[in-house]
Amino acid sequence: MQQLNEDRFRHRDLNWLSFNERVLQEAADKINPLYERMKFLAIFSSNLDEYFRVRVSQLRQMKRVKKSIRKKLALRPSKITKQIIQEVKKQQNDFGDIYHNHIIPELAENGIHIRDAEHYSDTHKKFVDSFFNNKVEKHIKPIVLDLENENELFLENSVLYFLITFKNENKLAVINIPVEDCGRFVMMDDVQDEHNITYLDEIVRHEAFKIFPEDDITGIYEIKLSRDAELYIDDIYEGVLAEKIYISLKQRTEGQPTRLLYDAKMPKEVQKKIRKLLKLGKIDMMPGGQYHNFKDFFSFPDPTNNKKLHFKELPALPHKTLDKSKDYFKAIAEKDQSLHFPYMSFSYVEKFVDMAAEDKDVTEISISLYRVADESELTNSLMKALKNGKRVTVFVEAKARFDEENNISWGRKFEEKGANVIYSFPKVKVHSKIMLISRQEGDENVKYAYIGTGNFNAETSAIYCDHAIFTANKNITKELYRLFKVLEGELIIPREKNLLISPFSTRQEFTKLIYNEIENAREGKKAKITAKMNSLEDEDIIELLYKASNAGVEIRMLIRGFTCLIPGVKDLSENIYITSVVDRFLEHGRIYLFENGGDDLMFYGSADWMNRNLDRRIEVISPVLDDDIKQEFKDILDIQLNDNVKARIQDPEETNKYVQREEGEKEIRSQYSIYEYLKKKHAT
Repeated sequence: MQQLNEDRFRHRDLNWLSFNERVLQEAADKINPLYERMKFLAIFSSNLDEYFRVRVSQLRQMKRVKKSIRKKLALRPSKITKQIIQEVKKQQNDFGDIYHNHIIPELAENGIHIRDAEHYSDTHKKFVDSFFNNKVEKHIKPIVLDLENENELFLENSVLYFLITFKNENKLAVINIPVEDCGRFVMMDDVQDEHNITYLDEIVRHEAFKIFPEDDITGIYEIKLSRDAELYIDDIYEGVLAEKIYISLKQRTEGQPTRLLYDAKMPKEVQKKIRKLLKLGKIDMMPGGQYHNFKDFFSFPDPTNNKKLHFKELPALPHKTLDKSKDYFKAIAEKDQSLHFPYMSFSYVEKFVDMAAEDKDVTEISISLYRVADESELTNSLMKALKNGKRVTVFVEAKARFDEENNISWGRKFEEKGANVIYSFPKVKVHSKIMLISRQEGDENVKYAYIGTGNFNAETSAIYCDHAIFTANKNITKELYRLFKVLEGELIIPREKNLLISPFSTRQEFTKLIYNEIENAREGKKAKITAKMNSLEDEDIIELLYKASNAGVEIRMLIRGFTCLIPGVKDLSENIYITSVVDRFLEHGRIYLFENGGDDLMFYGSADWMNRNLDRRIEVISPVLDDDIKQEFKDILDIQLNDNVKARIQDPEETNKYVQREEGEKEIRSQYSIYEYLKKKHAT
């Protein structure tokens, strides 16, 4: 996508598309069961929707910034947007091929048929007619447009519509497809051992003549509009330049359209009409297939209950210590305890909070909540703690993208019950995954900490690969206590020596650690950096990694998402090797390992190497101090580094080639191998 001679960095938005291509590869990979491949199509579609709402929206807004500022920032929004559209079209063609030529035939082989309106039997037609009359029609809201007069048309974000054309070319109509009310997929069983499923779209298409009984319909085309999300300019640009951008933008329209996805069969003259009605440019028009919103395939029914069509169940593994413990405080005081999700259950975290809520000696619970679940054992336990007279401090991130409303709602619930609730700071997000519990034990106030890489959310913990440690280590708990005092406004800086806390010390400490490896390499000592993260974007860190590579430091990275670093380039990054694992679960953990002249240092936490995580978010990166847990983390990291089933090589050409297994080499599918490793280690 991007030529190497353009600069030393990949464009993050272009490389993100390379990540989404890996998701699409999973939809095509027949190692995965059929219904799981359909879910990967849903993930791809959902990812792309958010991408247009946030990233492409930002590029569009940058086009309105003064040229002098764009030049200073090396912004090329038009060029990048064109490259994005070109790549997205290619990926959507691949998507269509996977769906039509692989998924649909394999469903049919398993007795599951997706029927469109053209192939309804007489029995189907009777069913559809009744279903529409009784369940669908009341939710249809037609909009009729007379093109000879001035019209205003508003389409909601990501809602499915049909654009309908008539024999009268001066008339158009738009009707909603009421998925929220009726579901996307409808079962139409009528033959033994055969299962017929139709899209709600097809039912509405088949019955459209009832909505316009006096008109001759000439075309029905599905459309979906993506509207932008809040503009997060500070995610990339900061300080005076950010302010100049805001001034240059002046006033921004909320929810501006960023993409109209339409049926590619729509005639050009009709495309022009809808473009004009929605005030879109040509670049905003994205041709697609007959159906949109494939994210609905998360809920595609399986009438066969065939276990072979789904991933084999992996029961949550018991933790060898916590599973038998009736007193987590005692277990944690004796030794740090680690958790690994989704291989282990999030219930251990919920149980600890519940113990704290019930424990007469616990005086205070402090926790940061980035994405709050709708309802959970953890939030119920926090409410119980308040009822039992504990002091509860909850930091609620009100700006967690797309979760703002739910987070604020929970904040108000906690406030009503007497919690000390703190909301976001201006221009700073609290992204750390931390909890601190204070307990009076005799004359001493003992503190117990939880530091993780993932959110306090039981639902996401079942699909996100994350790591966490419970600790009573006084050096860690003391510094975490000071950080909570910073969040409460009682301290200005946390004064940490062990933890790396953004925006106070993380960048400086990582810089020192990388320079230390550079110096060791120059002195002929073994020097190595191993890092696992979601994304790599910070240019200062990347330049340091280039410098380390040229000094002879071996750099091995696991990056699930996008990377702006270009690996494997002679005289730039030839000692940097990157792979990405996309598989059953979403890799989400961050682990950093430095050789340090043989006395290696390991860290884990919530921060990627992105400038927002280093400079504009409250993040916590903790050293792994327990030797047993440190070895456990190393073993897990080593398994992932040696994945030869689901790992893709991040090469300069962005080919996304799978790591090839050598002849006779053992097959390592890391997520399953980690499960077996933990199963053996925590056997009770």
